[in-house]
Amino acid sequence: MLGRTANDLFWLSRYIERAENMARLIEAGYRIALLPRADGDNNEEWASTLKSAGCADQYYAKHGTLSTKHVIDFLLFDASNSSSIHTCIATARRNARAQRTALTREMWESLNGSWLEFQQIKPDTLRPDALPRILDWVKERSAGYRGALLNTILRNDTFYFSQLGTFLERADNTARILDVKYYVLLPSTSMIGSGVDNVQWEAILRSVSAHRSYRWVYKDSYRSWRIADYLILNRAMPRSLNACYSEIDSALNGLSAHYGEEKPCLATAKSTRKMLDTGNIDTIFQSGLHEFLLDFIARNNRVAHEISEAYHFTS
Repeated sequence: MLGRTANDLFWLSRYIERAENMARLIEAGYRIALLPRADGDNNEEWASTLKSAGCADQYYAKHGTLSTKHVIDFLLFDASNSSSIHTCIATARRNARAQRTALTREMWESLNGSWLEFQQIKPDTLRPDALPRILDWVKERSAGYRGALLNTILRNDTFYFSQLGTFLERADNTARILDVKYYVLLPSTSMIGSGVDNVQWEAILRSVSAHRSYRWVYKDSYRSWRIADYLILNRAMPRSLNACYSEIDSALNGLSAHYGEEKPCLATAKSTRKMLDTGNIDTIFQSGLHEFLLDFIARNNRVAHEISEAYHFTS
């Protein structure tokens, strides 16, 4: 496969996953922002959402101060924001058009239909209660595209590059959400275990579709170390870091078999997966959750960089 084709397929899947993750982040921020606060200031939740999305600097450069309307518009509709849902869907569709012959009809129609429907949304005329429906629609369309890919594509290099894009992006998102929760959402350690703390943890679990399944597994109230264990080490949880690296390892093994050559990125991914497989949440907390997550994000970025170099991506 040409490097340009591999690059477009990889980033197509990353942008579809990023659009869904952005919808989940907005939903989590929106839920928390609706809750009454003693100081009457709900902007802290939006500040943490922007930081988790990795676009706080872009937002402040454009708007200066926080407001619910501006944050939602920036994350959802702003074409100048490189990570907005608008930009993600538009860029994914552009990559899909460039590699139309590498996709199945169902994949193309799912993505193209999503873009055409999104274009019909008029931000200036939206009612305040329309946001949850739009965010649910984004998640449904992302799931629809993933379903089309999984059910129709050959298990060849097209599939493997698509899987890599999806799960590298998903791992990055889960790690950033956890890190922001740990350092930004709670204004004081005295609030740990309080009602505010529990509401915030619930919002984080909902943002990764883990609210109900957490209860199935732990049958307990929200506890920070158990939630961290669930989202980092539990391979049964589809958005955990360990589950993501199981898929990344599988995709890189598939590429190695397909091309008859192992690349350095496979060794890096395997070492990251081993770290997660053998990890212990007590040890992680003792050494520092923030430090662990920063190290993981750096490892994840290194795997992505090594993949681009190994398979001659153009950007």
